[in-house]
Amino acid sequence: MKLDASQPLEYRTEENQLKILGFWIFLGAEIVLFATLFTVYFVLENRTGSGPTGEEIFKISGVLWETFILLASSFTIGIAIHAMRMGMKKAMMTFMVITLALGLAFLGIEIYEFFHYVHEGAAITTSGFTSALLTLLGTHGAHVTFGFFWGLAILLQVKKHGLNTHTANKSFIFSLYWHFLDVVWIFIFSFVYLKGLM
Repeated sequence: MKLDASQPLEYRTEENQLKILGFWIFLGAEIVLFATLFTVYFVLENRTGSGPTGEEIFKISGVLWETFILLASSFTIGIAIHAMRMGMKKAMMTFMVITLALGLAFLGIEIYEFFHYVHEGAAITTSGFTSALLTLLGTHGAHVTFGFFWGLAILLQVKKHGLNTHTANKSFIFSLYWHFLDVVWIFIFSFVYLKGLM
């Protein structure tokens, strides 16, 4: 295994470079998945039947908190990767923990929102709108949940094995995934919530 010291730690082996390229390709497939869910939502957003509309169930305060929390987590994962590249294991782990804690806070608000929607009569079977909405939000939430456990597993590996080409590669790939979820949320915030509240 040939190491290229001129590269950041996560890129130093050819295998690591190929893994990162492979993950970018995987994110391309994820973009297709979310593009499909957004398309379904846009087709069905006015099909409310006898159920509530977005304007009736969306509450901007919760959505603003979710957005702030997820954007903050994008910032903290960026700091974690910077600390990793500087060889600062403790700082890297601290900011990873903060990122995952923010992810949990986001999920807590989202779960509360789901209960609020169901209480307001917006269950997944209520209308085409609620079905598309809850599927889109649920898919994103499931990705954040998976990301939380994935990040936790990486933290344990860094704690046990320290910062090396393997743990750095995994951490960097995780950060790409987390940033991707933040970008998807910005689209949800802009084209689902803000549009629905207008």
